Amino acid sequence: MKKNLRTVFGLVVGAILVAASIVPVHAQQLPTISRPLGLRAPVGLPVIPIFEGAYENEDGSVSYSFGYLNRNTGEAVEIPIGANNRIEPAEFSGLQPTRFETSRNTGVFTVTVPAEMRDGEVWWYIKTGQHEELKVPGRRGRLGYTLDKKPRPAGSVAPLVAFTADGPKGQDPVGLIAEESLTVKAGSPVTLTVHVEDPSVRDMTDPRNVKGIPVRVSWYKHQGEGQVTWERHSTSEPPPALSELAIARGAQPAGPDETQLSTGKGVASVIATFSQPGEYMIRTMADNWDATDSTEADQCCWTNVYQRVTVTP
Repeated sequence: MKKNLRTVFGLVVGAILVAASIVPVHAQQLPTISRPLGLRAPVGLPVIPIFEGAYENEDGSVSYSFGYLNRNTGEAVEIPIGANNRIEPAEFSGLQPTRFETSRNTGVFTVTVPAEMRDGEVWWYIKTGQHEELKVPGRRGRLGYTLDKKPRPAGSVAPLVAFTADGPKGQDPVGLIAEESLTVKAGSPVTLTVHVEDPSVRDMTDPRNVKGIPVRVSWYKHQGEGQVTWERHSTSEPPPALSELAIARGAQPAGPDETQLSTGKGVASVIATFSQPGEYMIRTMADNWDATDSTEADQCCWTNVYQRVTVTP
């Protein structure tokens, strides 16, 4: 789970309020910081689809942003695209995730409808195991769900992300899908690379901005039946180590599938290995959530890009 500290802390507090089972304190203590409550990570719960809001595009089309809450903090959940994981109308199905990481994941994909369908609705249906089917509509015209891409109060906007140095750039949750797919062999490591730039214009006299705002880059298995394992690339710049207090509050250290660009610009890479043949999709997310005015809770400022990968025997 890759989250900034503010969101993770909020989720931990919420979990404490609703937890059904509590284990003894001594079983969950850190070496130097005591935790008042130790929680047993829940499993076997449903994934909840969430409508984040709608972006009005210049051509009259509308992009609906969706995320989810996987209440199973103890495990990720896999739900293939099909009857249990579908978008309706069916013509818009296909970009939703099949792997659901733990906890709250904001704006992981969008559905763009043409101008002539802007006043209709798009529904996302999820059925987790034997649980009741859950659904959520994407719709426009409601003030509370109107999203925008304007600069935030301190100047933050979403990073620009491209797959090649001179290729097309994606921005915001809508992002882009790579024009070319990759073909690799199962079990053979492959390097995945993106070019990133944060175009935010900030007040450099503000001491909080003097050192620059880093861009964090994270990779996810978005679709695919097999497992994807990650290895830190030799050029990767890992995010700073977390304090013991941050860990006690629920934050988790960065894994090999997460890196940062401390200057807010550069090339980010990771090594991926696919366990079995099949069709996969990788989502790469770039965010500048270390800025004072950027957080997923406020629907700013991150960019999604997607790449299809064909894995052969």
